[in-house]
Amino acid sequence: MKEPMKQRLLWKLLLVNVLPVIAVVVLTIWLAIDRLAANYFMVLMDDYMIEPVETHRAFLTAINYYLLWASLAGLLLALLLSYLLTRRVLRPLSKMVTATREVAAGNFATRIEVKVNDEVGELGSAFNSMADSLERVEKLRKTMVADVAHELRTPLTNLRGYLEGLSDGVLPPEKQTFVMLQEENLRLVHLVEDLQQLAKADAADAYLDKRDLDLGVLISEMLALYRPNFEGKKISVSCTILPQAARVHGDRDKLLQAVRNLLENAWKYTPAGGHLTVDSEDIEGGIEVAFANNGAPIADKDLPLIFERFYRTDASRSREAGGAGLGLAIVKQLIEAHGGKVGAESDSEETRIWFWLPR
Repeated sequence: MKEPMKQRLLWKLLLVNVLPVIAVVVLTIWLAIDRLAANYFMVLMDDYMIEPVETHRAFLTAINYYLLWASLAGLLLALLLSYLLTRRVLRPLSKMVTATREVAAGNFATRIEVKVNDEVGELGSAFNSMADSLERVEKLRKTMVADVAHELRTPLTNLRGYLEGLSDGVLPPEKQTFVMLQEENLRLVHLVEDLQQLAKADAADAYLDKRDLDLGVLISEMLALYRPNFEGKKISVSCTILPQAARVHGDRDKLLQAVRNLLENAWKYTPAGGHLTVDSEDIEGGIEVAFANNGAPIADKDLPLIFERFYRTDASRSREAGGAGLGLAIVKQLIEAHGGKVGAESDSEETRIWFWLPR
């Protein structure tokens, strides 16, 4: 199916571009010779007193004969050159069709070699960008499925072990046993809730209820809610939200969720007796809010990945200390739904996670 389609396009381009041009050129030359040259020839015959009729007829016959063959030769040469050049132009499109079929079959590693800097080259670059995005999404999908299965398997295996132990009489039906069962059950509930929040965050930009908000008020509400948690670990909290760097236009519930996840993250990974600083800054036509806490630093290689789903660094994102690794991924989705961006820096003194929102 591919080759006939390519040949049809090739011949269409030849017919459209070559034949009309050749026809116009030949017709113009033919008329010019038939009228101008023939008339000039008749004048010469009269000047030299030569019988013009037979000579004129022989002249036109010879001119038409050679013009006909010259036109045919020019047409064949033009068709040949146009065929070769057009085929060369269409070759990248043929490769792109093959690559598209590979991508459609699930081979997202297929790429097109871009050799020209024209519209065809731009199309090839756009195809490669699309393939990069599809490959990345496919890897994230596979990773997410594997991670969800792993996160579910651990508490389910524990629950199965406890229940079998109770059923066989190996474990006594004591309060401590039921407390462990309740803890495993809560881990499952929290994972499902995180997945539900992530699904809502993915589609957040489709149903944002935006209004004028004061980020200082939102952060103060969440800090009040988490104050007992911070006090329990003797973590000192300092919050400085400047009035000129607090007003934004966004969805209150979504931004509250983002702030809540950032505070939850800071509470989990700040050591006992540590400190948390929350501040804001008017920057680049928007507002940047940063959450900085001391604790174990995040390696440079891990910093770009902490906002990925289910990602945990070995040092600070253990399953026992944290959740399923979805908190910061939810923050990223919610902030980007508002047209903002997120980032992180970390050194031996503190880890700083921030988000930026347009005004």
